[in-house]
Amino acid sequence: MLRISVLALGLAGCVPMAAPDVPVATVPLVNASGASIGTVRVFAENTGVTLRIDATGLPAGMHGAHLHAVGKCEGPKFTSAGGHWNPTSKQHGHQNPAGYHTGDLGNLGVGADGKLTAGLLVPGARVSSDGFGDGPVLLDADGAALVIHAGQDDEKTDPSGNSGDRIACAVL
Repeated sequence: MLRISVLALGLAGCVPMAAPDVPVATVPLVNASGASIGTVRVFAENTGVTLRIDATGLPAGMHGAHLHAVGKCEGPKFTSAGGHWNPTSKQHGHQNPAGYHTGDLGNLGVGADGKLTAGLLVPGARVSSDGFGDGPVLLDADGAALVIHAGQDDEKTDPSGNSGDRIACAVL
């Protein structure tokens, strides 16, 4: 009886979490015409939020990737996703001496076959307010979106790294 009581007290403060390698969400990645070109799986980790992207039909080359502040992907321009997710009020780009947006995810390389497979970590971020840690919450009241841009992010120009048009989007 005592053993059960101690166990119950020990579990009372635990937060349920997904089993390792089980996504919190799997969402479609769409192109400007609204067609699904792949998926984005969202994982809650001790170190942040991990996004795993599997897509086809993208132009070959380097493409800037960012988290945007609003969970809307209305084509063809995806402006409904708002600006970059920037809960710490920093500048843009990992090479910016003033710091970078939490939503700056760098560049993704797409092969000549148009396929993209990538894993991205958003360090310190939490999926929700009851998630791991005390970092910024990605999925707040208006959600968030992953956006892939037409061009390469220069990693320093504020506010968007000169990465061009938004060509793919996923509501997280």
